Amino acid sequence: MTITNTATAAGPSSALLNSVNPKEASTSGQISAEQDKFMTLLITQLKNQDPLNPLDNAQVTSQLAQLNTVTGINKLNDTLESLKSDYAATTSGQAVNLINHGVLAAGKTMQVADGKGIFGVELGSYADKVDVDIRNASGKVVQTVSMSAVEPGVQPLVWDGKMADGNTAPNGNYTLSVTASTGGQALADAKTLSFGSVASVSTGPTGARINVPGLGQLTMDDIKQVM
Repeated sequence: MTITNTATAAGPSSALLNSVNPKEASTSGQISAEQDKFMTLLITQLKNQDPLNPLDNAQVTSQLAQLNTVTGINKLNDTLESLKSDYAATTSGQAVNLINHGVLAAGKTMQVADGKGIFGVELGSYADKVDVDIRNASGKVVQTVSMSAVEPGVQPLVWDGKMADGNTAPNGNYTLSVTASTGGQALADAKTLSFGSVASVSTGPTGARINVPGLGQLTMDDIKQVM
């Protein structure tokens, strides 16, 4: 007696199942359609399989595992996109709250007004000695701010505008440079920070951009300290 399996007459049952390719599905709708297609084919095959030549369990299990994996990855991607959107919204809210606040960010300039200037230093490690040279527009060092036993992190500083010759520095832009050392060994992780006041915040697909005159557009990660 010969039993004909109509579901497999055109080829092996695995070929029909393999025609469903979950790897090519990239969206929730596509993956759902692939799942429906696969289950329809599987049920049809199970109903019409040849008892003497049943479906290969390993093939079916592999296909099911593949669909479950792709579905799980897609759900994970959806969750990550949701978290990304929530983070962007939170970051934008935090950025807006910075308007009219002073911030310190990486920079080598300082604006002096009314005989005062604000700047900062960031150290990646402890330093026995830290010197910050302040130069005028012509590149001449007009004052050196020295500190000792400085812990790692951000150090906000205020310059009183007094130059080495005893005079008060005129208003304008000055350039900063820092050297730090421990046990006589120079440290490479010392940076100067510039001060600015947040004027506005721009939002877009790439996230919030904090507009600081003199410093440009910053991200939340660029801001080292809020004053």
